[in-house]
Amino acid sequence: MPDYLLDTTIIIDHLRDKSGVPELLERFCSEGGLLCCTPVNIVEVYAGMRDKEKAATDEFLNSLEYYDISREIAGLAGELKRKYSKKGVTLSTPDVLIAATAIKKHLTLVTNNPKHFPIEGLMIYSYER
Repeated sequence: MPDYLLDTTIIIDHLRDKSGVPELLERFCSEGGLLCCTPVNIVEVYAGMRDKEKAATDEFLNSLEYYDISREIAGLAGELKRKYSKKGVTLSTPDVLIAATAIKKHLTLVTNNPKHFPIEGLMIYSYER
Protein backbone atom coordinates (compact mmCIF):
# COMPACT_ATOMS: atom_id res chain seq x y z
CA MET A 1 0.00 0.00 0.00
CA PRO A 2 1.41 3.37 -0.96
CA ASP A 3 1.82 6.30 1.37
CA TYR A 4 0.39 9.63 0.22
CA LEU A 5 1.74 13.15 0.08
CA LEU A 6 -1.23 15.49 0.18
CA ASP A 7 -1.22 18.51 -2.10
CA THR A 8 -2.51 21.66 -0.41
CA THR A 9 -5.78 21.48 -2.37
CA ILE A 10 -6.81 18.18 -0.79
CA ILE A 11 -5.88 19.38 2.69
CA ILE A 12 -8.13 22.42 2.22
CA ASP A 13 -10.89 20.29 0.68
CA HIS A 14 -10.72 17.94 3.66
CA LEU A 15 -10.85 20.79 6.16
CA ARG A 16 -13.82 22.31 4.35
CA ASP A 17 -15.54 18.91 4.11
CA LYS A 18 -15.77 18.87 0.30
CA SER A 19 -17.86 16.00 -1.00
CA GLY A 20 -15.99 12.71 -0.98
CA VAL A 21 -12.63 14.04 0.24
CA PRO A 22 -12.80 13.01 3.92
CA GLU A 23 -14.01 9.58 2.79
CA LEU A 24 -11.14 9.27 0.29
CA LEU A 25 -8.55 10.04 2.96
CA GLU A 26 -10.27 7.67 5.38
CA ARG A 27 -10.10 4.94 2.72
CA PHE A 28 -6.36 5.51 2.19
CA CYS A 29 -5.81 5.13 5.95
CA SER A 30 -8.04 2.07 6.32
CA GLU A 31 -6.03 0.41 3.53
CA GLY A 32 -2.85 1.03 5.49
CA GLY A 33 -1.65 4.20 3.75
CA LEU A 34 0.09 6.99 5.62
CA LEU A 35 -0.97 10.61 4.95
CA CYS A 36 1.90 13.10 4.71
CA CYS A 37 2.62 16.81 4.24
CA THR A 38 5.52 19.22 3.76
CA PRO A 39 6.36 22.69 5.08
CA VAL A 40 5.04 24.08 1.78
CA ASN A 41 1.59 22.66 2.51
CA ILE A 42 1.59 24.14 5.99
CA VAL A 43 2.53 27.60 4.70
CA GLU A 44 -0.13 27.50 1.99
CA VAL A 45 -2.86 26.18 4.29
CA TYR A 46 -2.20 28.74 7.03
CA ALA A 47 -2.02 31.56 4.47
CA GLY A 48 -5.57 30.81 3.32
CA MET A 49 -7.05 29.65 6.62
CA ARG A 50 -10.15 31.27 8.02
CA ASP A 51 -9.93 32.27 11.69
CA LYS A 52 -12.68 29.86 12.70
CA GLU A 53 -10.75 26.97 11.06
CA LYS A 54 -7.61 27.24 13.23
CA ALA A 55 -8.37 24.48 15.73
CA ALA A 56 -9.46 21.95 13.10
CA THR A 57 -6.53 22.93 10.87
CA ASP A 58 -4.00 22.46 13.67
CA GLU A 59 -5.51 19.10 14.61
CA PHE A 60 -5.50 17.78 11.05
CA LEU A 61 -2.02 19.01 10.14
CA ASN A 62 -0.63 17.58 13.39
CA SER A 63 -2.10 14.18 12.45
CA LEU A 64 -0.08 14.01 9.21
CA GLU A 65 3.40 12.55 8.81
CA TYR A 66 5.72 15.50 8.20
CA TYR A 67 8.63 15.58 5.76
CA ASP A 68 11.13 18.42 5.93
CA ILE A 69 12.70 19.73 2.76
CA SER A 70 16.28 18.45 2.80
CA ARG A 71 19.16 19.64 0.63
CA GLU A 72 18.60 16.57 -1.54
CA ILE A 73 14.92 17.42 -2.05
CA ALA A 74 15.71 21.10 -2.68
CA GLY A 75 18.35 20.13 -5.22
CA LEU A 76 15.96 17.84 -7.08
CA ALA A 77 13.30 20.59 -7.04
CA GLY A 78 15.75 23.01 -8.63
CA GLU A 79 16.75 20.44 -11.25
CA LEU A 80 13.10 19.78 -12.10
CA LYS A 81 12.31 23.48 -12.37
CA ARG A 82 15.31 23.99 -14.69
CA LYS A 83 14.59 20.87 -16.78
CA TYR A 84 10.95 21.78 -17.42
CA SER A 85 11.76 25.45 -18.00
CA LYS A 86 14.02 24.38 -20.87
CA LYS A 87 10.98 22.59 -22.33
CA GLY A 88 8.90 25.76 -22.04
CA VAL A 89 6.96 24.51 -19.00
CA THR A 90 6.80 26.85 -16.01
CA LEU A 91 6.49 25.08 -12.67
CA SER A 92 5.97 26.96 -9.42
CA THR A 93 8.59 26.62 -6.72
CA PRO A 94 6.04 25.30 -4.19
CA ASP A 95 4.86 22.65 -6.66
CA VAL A 96 8.37 21.41 -7.50
CA LEU A 97 9.22 21.23 -3.79
CA ILE A 98 6.13 19.11 -3.18
CA ALA A 99 6.85 16.94 -6.24
CA ALA A 100 10.51 16.46 -5.28
CA THR A 101 9.48 15.39 -1.78
CA ALA A 102 7.07 12.83 -3.21
CA ILE A 103 9.73 11.46 -5.55
CA LYS A 104 12.52 11.26 -2.96
CA LYS A 105 10.26 9.75 -0.28
CA HIS A 106 8.49 7.35 -2.71
CA LEU A 107 5.07 8.84 -1.99
CA THR A 108 2.01 9.11 -4.22
CA LEU A 109 0.98 12.74 -4.61
CA VAL A 110 -2.76 13.29 -4.12
CA THR A 111 -4.02 16.34 -6.00
CA ASN A 112 -6.89 17.64 -8.06
CA ASN A 113 -4.41 19.71 -10.10
CA PRO A 114 -2.38 17.08 -11.99
CA LYS A 115 -1.58 19.64 -14.69
CA HIS A 116 0.56 21.46 -12.11
CA PHE A 117 2.72 18.33 -11.85
CA PRO A 118 3.68 17.15 -15.38
CA ILE A 119 6.79 15.50 -13.96
CA GLU A 120 8.12 12.19 -15.20
CA GLY A 121 8.46 9.59 -12.46
CA LEU A 122 5.99 11.29 -10.12
CA MET A 123 3.22 8.98 -8.92
CA ILE A 124 -0.08 10.89 -8.83
CA TYR A 125 -3.52 10.06 -7.53
CA SER A 126 -5.88 12.61 -9.08
CA TYR A 127 -9.28 13.25 -7.51
CA GLU A 128 -12.11 15.51 -8.54
CA ARG A 129 -13.81 18.08 -6.36
